[in-house]
Amino acid sequence: MFVVCGEALFDVFATADTPTGMAMDARVGGSPFNVAVGLARLAQPVAFLSQVSNGFLGERLMKTLAAEGVNTATVQRSEAPTTLSLIGLDAQGVPSYSFYGEGCADRLLTEDALAMLPAGVKAINFGSYATVVGRTAQTQRALVEREQGRALIAYDPNIRLNVEPVLDVWRTQIDWMLPRTQLLKVSDEDLRLVWPGLAPADFAARALAQGVKLVAVTRGGEGASAWTAGASVEVPPVPVKVIDTVGAGDTFQGALLTWLAERDALSAAALAALSKEALADALGFAARAAAITCSRRGADMPRRAEL
Repeated sequence: MFVVCGEALFDVFATADTPTGMAMDARVGGSPFNVAVGLARLAQPVAFLSQVSNGFLGERLMKTLAAEGVNTATVQRSEAPTTLSLIGLDAQGVPSYSFYGEGCADRLLTEDALAMLPAGVKAINFGSYATVVGRTAQTQRALVEREQGRALIAYDPNIRLNVEPVLDVWRTQIDWMLPRTQLLKVSDEDLRLVWPGLAPADFAARALAQGVKLVAVTRGGEGASAWTAGASVEVPPVPVKVIDTVGAGDTFQGALLTWLAERDALSAAALAALSKEALADALGFAARAAAITCSRRGADMPRRAEL
């Protein structure tokens, strides 16, 4: 069983002017929400740990999770509103973003929710802005501390400066997580934001020295790289006609975790023992999954039969 922790929200796209205002298209989203759905589509048992509103938007989020086969017994409900991320175009056609998240449910997860975790959890995934804002960040830290040595900790910083614009906050969080994380996935874009000029290999060496067992760095159209203490590999990008890249990183993370689960490798010892050939196979599997998502509109993650 996987547990994925973090935010669930709506991305709201302005689609057209109307005689009395604007038409909008609201879509379920949030990086951890996508990872949970991606794991379920890849035939992995997964629960989502978050707080979700009792309002109609929250009900729609819950409906999607249930339809995808994600366990929602770990979802805490409240009367707080649902986070909205509004995306429109300015007069020059450039995307404009507005984020409405203060006081919203996904920032208010309390430690009471930790008692809802099921038995037999093999791995817990953390990432994105819920790790650095509100009560949820505190609760997630308590969970990380509690599960040391019991479940594999997977982490993708997935930096969102439109939510938390202070880079030092993200640096502090990453530094705190490194000695408590066994599987770290990070994009080269995030690395450039947090540590400009630091080569991915040098960052990986730093992370491994602090106890991370597997570091994967995604490089968009240039492929991906990974390191353990005993091996390192690079895989090329998978050729694909890109529609958009929404959800590609989330798909990569879910697929990498799936590959490990299918080989009973969700432990610190198993990660450290991966051969170069196995590491290349794992990254190739994750890259193929991400390519499928890129070939479709939005965060439409693949199902296991497609891989």
